[in-house]
Amino acid sequence: MATVDLALLRRTAVARSLETFGDLQSALDALHFVQADPIRAPARAQDLMLRHRVPGYIAGELEHRYESLHVEEAFFINYGFVTPSLFDLMHPRGSAASWPAKRRAQATSLLAYLAERPEAHPRDVAAHFAHGRVTNYWGGSSSATTHMLDQLHYLGLVRVVRRAAGIRLYGSRALEAARDTLTTREIDARVDVLVDVIVRTYAPLPWSSLAPLVRRLRYAVPQWRARLPQALARVKARLPHATVDGATYFWPPEMRLDGDVGDQVRLLAPFDPVVWDRRRFELFWGWAYRFEAYTPVSRRKLGYYALPLLWRDQVVGWSNVSVIGAEMTVALGYVAGRPPRERAFRAALDAELERLRVFLGLARSDGAPKRKRRTRESGA
Repeated sequence: MATVDLALLRRTAVARSLETFGDLQSALDALHFVQADPIRAPARAQDLMLRHRVPGYIAGELEHRYESLHVEEAFFINYGFVTPSLFDLMHPRGSAASWPAKRRAQATSLLAYLAERPEAHPRDVAAHFAHGRVTNYWGGSSSATTHMLDQLHYLGLVRVVRRAAGIRLYGSRALEAARDTLTTREIDARVDVLVDVIVRTYAPLPWSSLAPLVRRLRYAVPQWRARLPQALARVKARLPHATVDGATYFWPPEMRLDGDVGDQVRLLAPFDPVVWDRRRFELFWGWAYRFEAYTPVSRRKLGYYALPLLWRDQVVGWSNVSVIGAEMTVALGYVAGRPPRERAFRAALDAELERLRVFLGLARSDGAPKRKRRTRESGA
């Protein structure tokens, strides 16, 4: 095997993560998990990620085709779309048995209501039951029935049937009985599979990122959180790894350290696996990328929804893309203060922007989209 250095790890991460698949279902089956985010700037994160991995993918396609796909909305290490096999590994997470009697009765009535219809809008559920309002996790007020739907969805007792204008429509789900008969060895085997999904998604992963991600499985399998420390201990024995520049990186046994990145420019979603791990980002590319959508405007350095700009295997800058009517405007920033000088970069950037226009459903451009350019700001 070639000497493992940072360049090899970086090239492998880019080439392997950006593998393309024949169709959307094949991509979902291979990825197992696609993180979701509701912000649309210029499209939702899940769509921005899938467009690089499914040729011809159009913004909104996952939502539009959701009912016909073998996929579930669920919480893994973050909220997103998971394969049925991954969903089954995480459930059942528990039941409403420990809830207060009144709340258990409400949940029973709500589940019966959902069982009588193919789907239900949270607004209609709230109108039917009028359970009042509760304080949600962010300190605001929300419908008690919507809050209960979210809890039952997390437990796996209801499912998202589809979305209408971005709103989740729910339906009933029949879960198998709690797996009280699983042995410790069987539980550990299931947890190891979940760890492997994390590693395949974000590899090569430095230990400083892998360890907190494994601990984050307490949200995926709260019923087995006591087994996570042992799972973390097994990682070092199970997975290949190498230490480069003081950081130890882990990857799946089947992963080959190599890959062709080609002369391509890609604008990546903030949650794309290539750039998701901010620790690895700084190790690979030597500068700090931050998601600033929730940062006060006066403190933003890169922009509201800056898309990392990947050239070959180097993130050389970022872009903020906006669409008004049928016009796409692109604001570009470069870490070096200027774009790469190669003619190949300019051609690749134009090709990526044209792909982005098609993905967004905009008319084909007769010329280059409007561009603005700025240099890296101090501290970015």
